[in-house]
Amino acid sequence: MPSLAGTAHGGSGALSQGRLRPGPPERAGLDPEELRLLVREVRALTEGWCAGAVVVAGRGPLLAVHEAAGWAVRYADGGRELPVERRVPMALGTPFDLASLTKLFTSVAVVQQIERGTLGIDTLVGAYLPEFTAAAEHGITVRQLLTHTSGLRPELPLYELPDDTARFAALRREEPIAEPGGRYLYSDLNMLLAQHLVERITGRRLDVLIREGITRPLGMTQTGFGPCPFAAATEDQRRPLAKLDRGMVRGRVHDENAHALGGVAGHAGLFSTGHDLAVFCRALLGGGAYGQARILGPDFVDLMLRDPGLGFRIDQPWFMGELAGRGAAGHTGFTGTSLVLDRATDTFLVLLATTVHPRRRPPDSAPRAAAATRLSRSVR
Repeated sequence: MPSLAGTAHGGSGALSQGRLRPGPPERAGLDPEELRLLVREVRALTEGWCAGAVVVAGRGPLLAVHEAAGWAVRYADGGRELPVERRVPMALGTPFDLASLTKLFTSVAVVQQIERGTLGIDTLVGAYLPEFTAAAEHGITVRQLLTHTSGLRPELPLYELPDDTARFAALRREEPIAEPGGRYLYSDLNMLLAQHLVERITGRRLDVLIREGITRPLGMTQTGFGPCPFAAATEDQRRPLAKLDRGMVRGRVHDENAHALGGVAGHAGLFSTGHDLAVFCRALLGGGAYGQARILGPDFVDLMLRDPGLGFRIDQPWFMGELAGRGAAGHTGFTGTSLVLDRATDTFLVLLATTVHPRRRPPDSAPRAAAATRLSRSVR
């Protein structure tokens, strides 16, 4: 049986209310056999797809699955496999470098300002950040940043520049490569601009905004920007295989640009655990509320999770499997992280894995999609 299958209280009519608690799959209206297969398949991923993983799944406030498998640290500098006695086992509470799941928290921070009326969703970025001359000249809007339709290219190698002055200058003059408001073009730069936007409006750093506006109210005590010494290790970064020479990265942000920017960035840098991310999912499925805390109003949560999504991807089979197709929302991260929440069935799935330990592999989201499909098929 999946772990954390204890005794739950309350009937099925109360499933969408309350704080997370362990409960048997049957009480959540989930098929235990499908969840057994989900756990078994995640464990098997540690034989090739990743060094270690944590999976959390549930429905309503009930945690039906919470499992850890493999190793948080399996390799040493140079990619050498450590003897078993020197490895660090993966634990339920192991923090992971979230990579691009950070974008979801940045997006919530932006939407919080929209809800408060301090920011307009269709207002020009240049109205708030006139020194970002390219964004101002091309009429990029807040909505376009959050929907990845600004036309900005996917990445700008800021880590190659000598200092913050040069990095910020490059970001401010970066021209879109496609017409703003047109096609979807995923870009880290959107969230870097979004970071500057909320920091300018509030006068506070992004890490403070996320802590005070999201993680502290929700009780997500294991979520924050690094350093995070006991996190699962990521990549042994060495040229020419990597973009920087940093050795084995553990507890420091993996993303090169986030590293160059000091570890706090709108697109990457957060660390978190499976349980904390389950709380985040539960709050959004609960219309922005979790327990006595509220981080957004229901209408603004709906704005984020309704197609085309603000920060979130909507109905993407390549990582959502059979959960896609009815309005499921989620995101992935380069280090091997992902989450999916499905409002239609009130279910959520968090899969955290170390797919870049000790070295990055060709992209493969089939295991994420397979895990989401197992959860979808478990719904009675």
